[in-house]
Amino acid sequence: MTERLSTVPADRLEDVRRNYLEITERIARAAESSGRKPEDIVFLAATKTVEPEIINYAVSLGLRHIGENKVQELLSKYEYYDLEHCDLQFIGHLQTNKVRQIVGRVSMIQSVDSLKLANEISKQSIKNGITTDVLIEVNIGGEENKSGVNPDKVEELVAQTALLSNIRVRGLMTVPPICEKKPELCKFFEKMYHLFIDISDKTLDNVSMDFLSMGMSDDFEEAILSGANMIRVGSRLFGARIYR
Repeated sequence: MTERLSTVPADRLEDVRRNYLEITERIARAAESSGRKPEDIVFLAATKTVEPEIINYAVSLGLRHIGENKVQELLSKYEYYDLEHCDLQFIGHLQTNKVRQIVGRVSMIQSVDSLKLANEISKQSIKNGITTDVLIEVNIGGEENKSGVNPDKVEELVAQTALLSNIRVRGLMTVPPICEKKPELCKFFEKMYHLFIDISDKTLDNVSMDFLSMGMSDDFEEAILSGANMIRVGSRLFGARIYR
């Protein structure tokens, strides 16, 4: 980690501290309501457009997982992350021609949605002499404008990816459709959970269905209650994003 002189206002840091405590409390309540322990839920912070100083401050509070959406932003911030105390994952749409730039820099790629992408991750992992953990991204709502494999093709992609060298399937990820009402949203979460369980029961080689990554700032409690054990929270922790 390269040190940088922080110019972050104290009130911004206080907002992050307060938000972090509130989120962890809400995670704990949702976990307990779903019959699990708070430590069973992975709290990953989505750090798109967030300055490294702010990210590292959240890490100092106890945050242990961060995720970037864009390759270029990840690379520009990479030397500043406090990776001694947190792990870095990639959670956005990934083009095959950019895989080589992040393999070896991230602990997991959450957005594998095609065999072509999985093949490239395998190829670059072999070159680097490492094994890369991945999640298969599912387009649970079948939306044309979203990435992710269709639900009826998930098991096939999981099985095909598991056959590749130096890549390991660790679970599923999704971004559900925007829903006006919570019950409608929960139907998509529940559908994902059943898909997750169905594939888990197959006991496929080189597949350990450890993570169901779903739920973000506005719906992470519903996701946990529906079976998620990893959530990706950004604006609820860091405040409204400032795009640049």
